[in-house]
Amino acid sequence: MKVLITGGAGFIGTKLAQRLIADDHSVILVDSLSPQIHGDIPDYRPPEGATFKRLDVRQLAERTDLLEGTDVVYHLAAETGTAQSMYQIAEYVDVNGMGTAALLEALAKLQKRPARVILASSRSIYGEGAYEAPSRPGQLIHPRGRTREQLAAGNWDFSENGEILQAVATPEHFAAKPSSVYAATKMAQELLLTSSCESLGITPVLLRFQNVYGEGQSLRNPYTGVISIFFNRARQGLEINVYEDGKESRDFVHVEDIVSALVLVMKADVAPGSCYNVGSGMPTSLLELANTLVSASGTTAPIRISGDYRLGDIRHCFADISAIRRDLGFQPVVDLNAGLQRFVTWAKSQPEYQDLSDKAAAELRERGLAKV
Repeated sequence: MKVLITGGAGFIGTKLAQRLIADDHSVILVDSLSPQIHGDIPDYRPPEGATFKRLDVRQLAERTDLLEGTDVVYHLAAETGTAQSMYQIAEYVDVNGMGTAALLEALAKLQKRPARVILASSRSIYGEGAYEAPSRPGQLIHPRGRTREQLAAGNWDFSENGEILQAVATPEHFAAKPSSVYAATKMAQELLLTSSCESLGITPVLLRFQNVYGEGQSLRNPYTGVISIFFNRARQGLEINVYEDGKESRDFVHVEDIVSALVLVMKADVAPGSCYNVGSGMPTSLLELANTLVSASGTTAPIRISGDYRLGDIRHCFADISAIRRDLGFQPVVDLNAGLQRFVTWAKSQPEYQDLSDKAAAELRERGLAKV
């Protein structure tokens, strides 16, 4: 098949392209090579066998030739920094929203359109994940985001009638409650695809990724990717600042498992608008992550539970992956310990980049969006 990947020079896009080429597909990669990810002078080399076009996704409506004859489009291009999105609002709305609109306009111009568009969406659209009250097991609760006052008082957890709510796996049918501009733009991408594709005779499929990590992740970008941020600081002997009380949790999924899901959904018989969570299905606290990463890296970097916080950050979210298991036969195979060791081995072979996470945190603090 002929496949086009927007954001194809990124972390996930590169791994996906390598897999598709190995499976004898024809692959076209479209990417702007953003300096935030690739540096001011990109040293990107596309995978052997891929066709690469440096192009901003927002310009895709004028380059329909790139989409001619494609069977499948993977839409991965996006700005992805949750915290950064809270003050670079126009940029996130423009790239993520108008970039998706440009793709759809390009598809509408084609005489022969691809059969399927697969969107890399995000668990962030849920806002907080699912919870239960200990006295009412099985009844899912979906709290709204925490207020500035709650965070300032150190009230990290959610409670109801005097009970601390317990995080449980979040299913796809959970309502969307975006708590960041980034999350709102990912929700907008989903709506744009599902409202447009069927009228064009295209099957849209939505994959809501959890926190993706692994070899090839940008080590330059201080705005996204907590694992790369923690590693850079550990490598340089800098203190690792774990926000809140360190017990906040995320679902970390290795890029190898993400690529497996992307390939499965390309081939599967699924209904238009199908939506699947993609994750490990397991929560990991940020403190546990920091300790495991420091151990794997062989450093002695200090870890501090600071009580700092960022507005818009969620407390807990991990994926219910029963639907993608049932429908596509998906099964994550890379556990976190093995995945972190693979990441560290690769990351140590890369150049040491200046740590810019303090600068990124200061930008939030100056705008009143964080206590750091």
